[in-house]
Amino acid sequence: MDTTLSASEIRGTLTPPCSKSYAQRALAVSLLCPGRTVLRNLEFCDDTLAAMRCIETLGASLRRTDASTLEIDGGLNPRSDRLRVGESGLSARLFTPIAALCDRPVVIDGEGTLLKRPMSMMFPPLEELGVRLRDGGGYLPIAVCGPMRGREVHVDGSVSSQFITGLLLALASRSEEMTVRVADPVSTPYLDITVDTARRFGREILHREDYTEFYIPAGAGYRPADFAIEGDWSAAAAWLVGGALAGEIRVENLSCLSKQADTSVCRALERAGAALICEERAVTVRRRPLRAFRFDATHCPDLFPVLVALAAAAEGTSEITGTSRLKYKESDRAETLQEEYARLGIGIDLSEPDRMIVRGGPIRGGVCSARGDHRIAMSLALSALRSEAPVTITGAECVRKSYPSFFEDLENLRTR
Repeated sequence: MDTTLSASEIRGTLTPPCSKSYAQRALAVSLLCPGRTVLRNLEFCDDTLAAMRCIETLGASLRRTDASTLEIDGGLNPRSDRLRVGESGLSARLFTPIAALCDRPVVIDGEGTLLKRPMSMMFPPLEELGVRLRDGGGYLPIAVCGPMRGREVHVDGSVSSQFITGLLLALASRSEEMTVRVADPVSTPYLDITVDTARRFGREILHREDYTEFYIPAGAGYRPADFAIEGDWSAAAAWLVGGALAGEIRVENLSCLSKQADTSVCRALERAGAALICEERAVTVRRRPLRAFRFDATHCPDLFPVLVALAAAAEGTSEITGTSRLKYKESDRAETLQEEYARLGIGIDLSEPDRMIVRGGPIRGGVCSARGDHRIAMSLALSALRSEAPVTITGAECVRKSYPSFFEDLENLRTR
């Protein structure tokens, strides 16, 4: 699908989809939890649907009771020896250790760009826990056969926190105490979400302040929950930046006290000079003249694309650090942003290690590609709001991965 956008103000109020991070974790724990769990405020985007397929394959029974509510009867009992995770990196790394709880082989397979994303960080910890592995050279597909045994395990956390999430949630379903030691943890706010999700299902996971050690006490496993999923700050960040670029936007069902990593977009907006109002359950951003800013996105790498849209609109040269976290996303996001924004007249310098320099300036019209990456598509759409001529985004349908109604919501916010 190609989408062509022209410059426009945007104004209004909207509610973003639910947090994918919370939704996928809650679905995983619902599988591991005997009894019936109810999940509310779900958005059935591609990544959530991938997680739903995974828990059904692994033994859960699902029933939609309305447009955003799901009842899950849990119980780990695989119905197939093949787990298909689609293009969801979180599902791949989340459900591999959960599948490794089983005493029968399970193959984890994906599709698209996920087949090029590294999975080798999972292998040493799983082998340390007695899991038998057959891998595809460090990539999907891989096969695991458990069960996991032991009371201590060591994990390299320098590439992604997603596998640590899966390992913690899987191990917390057992009755034994467990210590997980993590070297060089990254994306630590996502681990806070993991711990919070386990707590909502009655299981405590304790950790040091530097996230290098997690302790799971002996216990009876998870209890069923009735869990309303909060709004997604990753999706909300796009609209908040959009308000700063092109008008005024109020986003509801958001808490500035959320554990989601992308709440930090508010700091970036303040540094850039946007007008920001935080309420108990909503955030409003209004356009003001924007200035160059510095921001460290190491622990919130999903913000990079919208931060580039913000920096491109700011006067001067902005600096965003943490580019090492972008290589193994849906695309190599640093290079993709550099190449696609060059088509729109914005220079991005990647010559310094772990650093992106964005020179603000006008957006010229043209044709650019989403490159199969939902967050790139959203970033380009935001910049098109202030373009001197129409911008065509090819492959814009990739927003289905996280936010199927993104372009519909954008059209409803445009002033006429």
